[in-house]
Amino acid sequence: MASLWRAATALTEKPNDYDGVQFWSNPERTGWLAKQGEYIKTWRRRWFVLKQGRLFWFKESSITRASRPRGVIPVATCLTVKGAEDILNKQYAFELSTREETMYLIADAEKEKEDWINSIGRSIVQHSRSVTDSEIVYYDNMR
Repeated sequence: MASLWRAATALTEKPNDYDGVQFWSNPERTGWLAKQGEYIKTWRRRWFVLKQGRLFWFKESSITRASRPRGVIPVATCLTVKGAEDILNKQYAFELSTREETMYLIADAEKEKEDWINSIGRSIVQHSRSVTDSEIVYYDNMR
């Protein structure tokens, strides 16, 4: 009887699985980065998780299965990831660009910035495919 109940509730309870990416388990890279809000351009620290071709960000660093990202970018939509200190006039800044927009991020140290650029760059190469910019999902200003 219990297994029937689990089977029935599993059909009705379908949380967003982000294309099957279990972001809470064994990520490729995690860490705090500052990012600008999509609409209100203030800098906020967010916990970033890179896993299986997706870059997720959260308000908190304690990520569980129940956590919901504030946003996610399929890295295959990205054309470049490179330093942007000269553009922003901020130390440890880098940019992630798609055909239509650029997201600026700021790390806490030079090595951290370089590690993020390298990790995201490798992920872009590994997951490159034809993806539209409409697949980028922003949640930051929805909550």
